[in-house]
Amino acid sequence: MQEITHGMGDGDCNAHSAPRTSRYRVSGMDCGSCAAKIETALRRVPGIREVRVSVQGGTVSVDHEAALGADAVVRPLATLGYGAVPADPLAESAPPACGGGCCGPAHSHDGHSHAAHSHSHFPADPGEAPWWRGRKAVLTLAAGAALAAATLLGLLVPETERWAFPLALAVGLVPVARRALAAARAGTPFSIETLMTVAAVGALFIGAVEEAATVLVLFLVGELLEGVAAGRARAGIRGLTALVPDTALIEQDGAAPRTVPAAGLAVGSVILVRPGDRVAADGIVLSGSSAVDESPVTGESVPKPKGEGDSVFAGTINADGALRVRITAAARDNTIARIVRLVEEAQESKAPTERLIDRFARFYTPGIVVVAALVAVVPPLVSAGSGGGVWTEWFYRALAVLLIGCPCALVISTPAAIAAGLSNGARRGLLLKGGAVLEALGRITTVAFDKTGTLTEGRPRVTDLLPFGGSEAEMLAAAAALEAGSSHPLARAILAVAAGRGIAPPVADEVAALPGAGLQGRVGGLAVALLSTRAAAPSLTAEQAERAAALAQAGKTVSVLLLEGRAVGLIALRDEPRADARQGIEALERADIRSLMVTGDTAETADAVAGMLGVKAHAHLLPEDKLRIVRELQARGQLVAKVGDGINDAPALAAADVGIAMGGGTDVALETADAAILHGRVSDVAAMVALSRRTMANIRQNIALALGLKAVFLVTTVLGVTGLWPAILADTGATVLVTANALRLLSVRS
Repeated sequence: MQEITHGMGDGDCNAHSAPRTSRYRVSGMDCGSCAAKIETALRRVPGIREVRVSVQGGTVSVDHEAALGADAVVRPLATLGYGAVPADPLAESAPPACGGGCCGPAHSHDGHSHAAHSHSHFPADPGEAPWWRGRKAVLTLAAGAALAAATLLGLLVPETERWAFPLALAVGLVPVARRALAAARAGTPFSIETLMTVAAVGALFIGAVEEAATVLVLFLVGELLEGVAAGRARAGIRGLTALVPDTALIEQDGAAPRTVPAAGLAVGSVILVRPGDRVAADGIVLSGSSAVDESPVTGESVPKPKGEGDSVFAGTINADGALRVRITAAARDNTIARIVRLVEEAQESKAPTERLIDRFARFYTPGIVVVAALVAVVPPLVSAGSGGGVWTEWFYRALAVLLIGCPCALVISTPAAIAAGLSNGARRGLLLKGGAVLEALGRITTVAFDKTGTLTEGRPRVTDLLPFGGSEAEMLAAAAALEAGSSHPLARAILAVAAGRGIAPPVADEVAALPGAGLQGRVGGLAVALLSTRAAAPSLTAEQAERAAALAQAGKTVSVLLLEGRAVGLIALRDEPRADARQGIEALERADIRSLMVTGDTAETADAVAGMLGVKAHAHLLPEDKLRIVRELQARGQLVAKVGDGINDAPALAAADVGIAMGGGTDVALETADAAILHGRVSDVAAMVALSRRTMANIRQNIALALGLKAVFLVTTVLGVTGLWPAILADTGATVLVTANALRLLSVRS
């Protein structure tokens, strides 16, 4: 779906009639409660059809009618205390839009203190203050200082306690109450702000004002820790944007290269990338050769040699030679920008487990409120001769139950883990389009691999040189002479092996193609031909024909070199398996996942490659045949992942439970399938499965931790063992713990 940004007024929007999607970066959003309030508020805006919120990405996407005004999203968020600016993965930090209250006074939100201005939230954004200088930290410090002052004043002048502690409580409570009222008006009456406000006011009325003020400070500290943890989670993937240099050396009109902003590079421009420089944009090498470190983008640790015609990615590092590169993608469309955009959009799409938790949370908080009301009323009523002290005691316990009831830890338990898993994968070149894909990968039972370009390198290599009497060098020189002007993959393979052996091919004359047969010409005055075994059959002896047939049976393409009509040698070529193909398939076997090959190639070639890799091959398949095999496997109860190049495998990729495109950051690899492997390693399929299973285990741990802590403290609170302080620690502590547990996924490397 087309992505736009909303820096326009209604008049601009009316110029378009199609529905649109707009994405915003939101400042101050750091917990599940934030996401729920934002989603509820925006769904009430006329013209907005769908809302997707990513706490970890700090983004909100809305599907809306074309006539939606520019501040239709900004204004409701400003009312709730959040700032918003249009999202642009590699844009410069823009001044905040002043419509809808963005530039108004600061708002504080449930201890989520927010300035109404917004930031891009990229680490390199100069407008983003460190967390200790943010409004949230200032409010926490102010509330803590007020509590400390009230305590000290109470010790020195005891009679001041009756007004010092209420004032200290008000410092933090007033902003929280304002946000509670705003959330209730926006459709979220049971927010954590509401629960905190009711608990604090209730404690004030029963004389527990000192404890209420202390609990509020603990609450603000917990929320501050949530914000720090959320910022750490979202900084991981966005840190990729810092890999793109700010400037580039551009060549124009034959003049010396000059420095220009990288964000302004146009498609077709030519830039100079010096040794040690980062590549400023995606492009094609026009001249020069060098090794390029692609680990920042693909996770591949070994630098790749690059020469004329090779692709380079923005953010990669040129090692040892100057390269002239023609730009093929604008800054907002380069590989890093697309990776960031892909992961942020994936974080906004909810996984099945996350949707289940959200539905549960809708009933959980109102249920807690009902339980608190029953705790406050029922025990005193059933107690014979109960007095005011009994009512006060159970009312106090009910207030503690309210604080336990915040669903933040539960709501954030799943998306925090999924976001960390997606970010971890992106940094390793494993791109997953959403939590649903991440969940599904762990349940896969069968992987169907394409052959060419997936299990194999995708280009033929010379595997055998069999001269009949002469030397390999003489045979290679003659064959390379015929192929010197060809760009056919087989020709490039022969030329490559000749170059690798230092053989300079002589000049060939009268070179002509023989349709369906091969090439012929004259080299050194002698007639030379390079033909298929079928075309050369009359010139082969029985022994030579038998050797050629054996090579063909091994899945190799065999060419016969003729000199003056006499066979002088055989050249065999084959698209060889990737170096890690066998290792990758064995890793899947260890994970109890079966692998098979589906290819349109000949049975001989497919069986030869499959035999080396230890998989079953299905050959001579058209795209519809690959689709049929996937459907048959699914009908037998298998959960199937299809791995291919994203073009001729498109039907099977779409039909599979998970479609995985093998590629190097191309549009197909990033957009066709459910997932993409950037650096083309077969072993990364098993790595994806392992990441999925590890993430799901983390989610189960988080859910158990969130519900377990709340259950324990709910029981101990009702029994009178714990009070307000442990209740708030159970809430904010659980949120911080599940977030910290999810962050462990960011550092997983295998």
